[in-house]
Amino acid sequence: MKIDGVAHRSIWPAEHGRSVHIIDQTQLPHRFVTTELATPEEAATAIRDMWVRGAPLIGATAAYGLAMALARDPSDAGLAQAAAMLAATRPTAINLRWALDAVTASVAPLPEEQRAAAAWAKAGEICDEDVEVNHAIGQHGLSLIREIAARKSGGEPVNILTHCNAGWLATVDWGTATSPIYQAHDAGIPVHVWVDETRPRNQGAGLTAWELGRHGVSHRLVVDNAGGHLMQHGLVDMVIVGTDRTTATGDVCNKIGTYLKALAAHDNGVPFHVALPSSTIDWTVRDGLREIPIEERSGREVTHLTGLTEDGRSETIAITPPTTQATNPAFDVTPARLVTSLITERGICAASAQGLASLFPERRAAS
Repeated sequence: MKIDGVAHRSIWPAEHGRSVHIIDQTQLPHRFVTTELATPEEAATAIRDMWVRGAPLIGATAAYGLAMALARDPSDAGLAQAAAMLAATRPTAINLRWALDAVTASVAPLPEEQRAAAAWAKAGEICDEDVEVNHAIGQHGLSLIREIAARKSGGEPVNILTHCNAGWLATVDWGTATSPIYQAHDAGIPVHVWVDETRPRNQGAGLTAWELGRHGVSHRLVVDNAGGHLMQHGLVDMVIVGTDRTTATGDVCNKIGTYLKALAAHDNGVPFHVALPSSTIDWTVRDGLREIPIEERSGREVTHLTGLTEDGRSETIAITPPTTQATNPAFDVTPARLVTSLITERGICAASAQGLASLFPERRAAS
């Protein structure tokens, strides 16, 4: 995607082929900073401390981190130790485990002296595939936007509400929920995006608004609790969100607050779509509420805010009394019954075991 007209990916290998560069998302939206990751420990820190975030990008970063680890210790023990360290950084996003398993499977049969190069190549394949997959998601989702646009009159935009950041910053490129939006915009279809601020880390305010603005997409920031009001007044034509893990039965685990948007959409007859690569489907899980682990993050993310002062300084402030403790679940689960459809790289399907099986029949056969 583009930053002020210049194409970027969210992660890319250094020219010497031993490290990768990332966009430090903790610095956005006020500073565009790129950082080099040269060790598996640095990759783990980048994932854990959310320099990178979003399920597909977490997986890509972990894949490169495992390749870096094998350059240092290509033994079976070294492979297992590095994979375990990286897997422990974020427990909810299934792409993390998926990417580590993919790299491990590709290198395990090889002689130790070939493993590092093979892992590096596999990490690159994961990144390139992610770009292709997200573009395909956008093509399928674009059809939904076209349908709504055809019912509009006089160039009225399609109003889309999204939550958190499922944009190109959360993937290698294109994004999941934003891919249909970008493709509609690039095709000349008028679109307008309601951007949820997405407390407590404000990924909507800091990341989604930033990337939409840099690409030239019309948008407006709203507080998280405004979505239901907008829907009640007919100001939302559709909701598109991403997901960090989707069950084999269509339950969706996404950033905290997604469930409330789905409830509001259901009550107001607004289509609620979830865009996801198939790597985000956990085929081993059927009950999202009972089986998906929900990451509990630091309460400080809730009790404190970081922003830019009027004189350009970055400051962190407390917004609660010093004695107040906070609970900070990072995700919630939206039951499949509230999801209008799942938008995948293979097409659009119902959020159900039958719907997913229609697009991924090989998974049904395997089960």
